[in-house]
Amino acid sequence: MPVATTPSLATLSPAIPSLAAFPRWQPVRGGDRTLVAQLEDELAGRIAGHALRPGSRLPSVRRMAESACVSRFTVLEAYDRLVARGLVEPRHGSGYFVRARAGVPPIADAVPAPPAAPAIPPAARLDVAWLLRGMFSDRPAEIPAAAGLLPAGWLDGALVNATIRAVARNAGDAMLDYGHPRGHAPLRTQLASRLQAQGIAAHADRNLMTIAGVTQGLDLILRLLVQPGDTVMVEDPGWFLLFGRLAAYGTRIVGVPRGPDGPDLAALERLAAACRPKLFLINSAVHNPTGHTLGAAAAHDLLRLAERHDFLIVEDDTYADFHPGQPIRLAALDRLQRVILVGGYAKTLAAGLRVGVLAARPELIDRLTELKLLAGLTCPSLGEQVVHRLLHEGHYARHLARLRQRVDQARHHCIDALVQCGLTIAHPPHAGMFVWADCHRDSETVTRLAADHDILLAPGALFSPTQAPSTMLRFTVSMVEHPKLWSTLRSILGETESAGFPQPPVGS
Repeated sequence: MPVATTPSLATLSPAIPSLAAFPRWQPVRGGDRTLVAQLEDELAGRIAGHALRPGSRLPSVRRMAESACVSRFTVLEAYDRLVARGLVEPRHGSGYFVRARAGVPPIADAVPAPPAAPAIPPAARLDVAWLLRGMFSDRPAEIPAAAGLLPAGWLDGALVNATIRAVARNAGDAMLDYGHPRGHAPLRTQLASRLQAQGIAAHADRNLMTIAGVTQGLDLILRLLVQPGDTVMVEDPGWFLLFGRLAAYGTRIVGVPRGPDGPDLAALERLAAACRPKLFLINSAVHNPTGHTLGAAAAHDLLRLAERHDFLIVEDDTYADFHPGQPIRLAALDRLQRVILVGGYAKTLAAGLRVGVLAARPELIDRLTELKLLAGLTCPSLGEQVVHRLLHEGHYARHLARLRQRVDQARHHCIDALVQCGLTIAHPPHAGMFVWADCHRDSETVTRLAADHDILLAPGALFSPTQAPSTMLRFTVSMVEHPKLWSTLRSILGETESAGFPQPPVGS
């Protein structure tokens, strides 16, 4: 009696001679990789090695399944993955064929490897674009002392990933729709409860909308309320990205000096009377870059000035969750009449979720929601549902308590290390992930020298709307884990002192 044999991959399609040289594919069962992934890798490797040439037809789904003793669903999913990668194309009624690819040079030739640290123009001043390229480089600096995020190891990736899986298991068809224009309703209810507990009178339906991070919220506010030529007041020092965004809108940017308790109110009143600003943008709680928080008296006087000179206040709440207690918020004192509050979870939870909240009076929420729809429809539902689950089940509160403790400890160590290196912190911050330190020499010069050692620093000039020369540097507190920074910084400061580099004016 003849013995039945299983056809090999080489004999499945006699019309494709490129398959003939290959033995039958045998999956590894019970391993770490799924059968789908194994088949995908096998065929992708043969395509890359030109064993399967452009135009060649793959075995049919049925024959491939019989050959490998796997299900047709396994083969179909592997083929679909190859289609998604652009390696294979389906032809109706004919099967799957290896896609003919355009002549693309190898990656190493097409895209030169970027330097470990962003290249610094030899003569031009450092700018915001340079710092952003360094922070978001494919090959970041070895020591990212200018980082705007805490290290992944300080955040709880396992918690976030587990919550994503839990949401996906129970999502049903919810991910197939756009979602509500103002955001996931249960999340808005949860956010309203949190804000109300902090003294901010926010109603889930009338005063709130979700945003794809604070940057989108600020962008929507500026699009709605600011025209080219309008004056907008900002803090000096303040968030560098905001200055570039305002300049792109053609606004007149006026800096208001920021002190430990808040903005210089006398200067703010003079500027408001002279310039008639539309907006004042302030980081009231745990200010970036100084880490200071607005005092109660300053907050009260600031709101009186806003009413007297008829300007709105945009309160950036990005870092408020790092505050150990309940900080003073203008939105709470004002009851969302002249104040628009924006906040998010990028710094404390996961930047990739891109989930934030915007709170304002109802008519502004209506107009901002319309603008949000015109600009990009709704926010992704997955991230909103993940954040809602983390808030609702209490996971975020527990995570935040652990994170805040670690950040506080690191900040104390970072301040000690900077002082030992010869820097000065005139008003040490009591909260937050940044330290604003004076190096007593041109901080751009220090930044250039640090880049030679694969260290990315943030010079003080970038945090001023005028970008005037500065002796200040902003450090992220997670740098306590990089001993090389401190020895290199001491060496650079000694080098610049002995070289006699000019120093900017005191207080710049």
